[in-house]
Amino acid sequence: MSALRFVPIGRVRSPLVDRASAPKQGDEGAPEAWIELDPAYLVAARDLEAGEEVLVFTWLDRADREVQEVHPRDDPGAPLTGVFSTRSPDRPNPIGLHRVRILEAAGRGRFRVADLEALDGTPILDLKPPLDRLEER
Repeated sequence: MSALRFVPIGRVRSPLVDRASAPKQGDEGAPEAWIELDPAYLVAARDLEAGEEVLVFTWLDRADREVQEVHPRDDPGAPLTGVFSTRSPDRPNPIGLHRVRILEAAGRGRFRVADLEALDGTPILDLKPPLDRLEER
């Protein structure tokens, strides 16, 4: 297979800097964070508003790409499980998927969000509306 090339559209700005202290999921105590988009993508984000939910696709750049099985939730008592059956950040292609709520659209491609457990500086690959939001329109 040929190599794929991703171009980040922005970065996560978060008080989370240490993977060990980050929650496993966004709804498990993630602090408010910011999505900061590259100015080249401001038009693409023009319709995003406070109160909406959005799926944030990230590149988990600090993940271990050699891992193929884990103890779910880092519980050594849990049986080893293939990473494709888990939400582990360690995986061959560490693409993160986060459902967040926009709290504030601050202009110039900055969005304050809830429930984003990604670490500060994590590259953002894409933003998409959840399917149930599309069905409402």
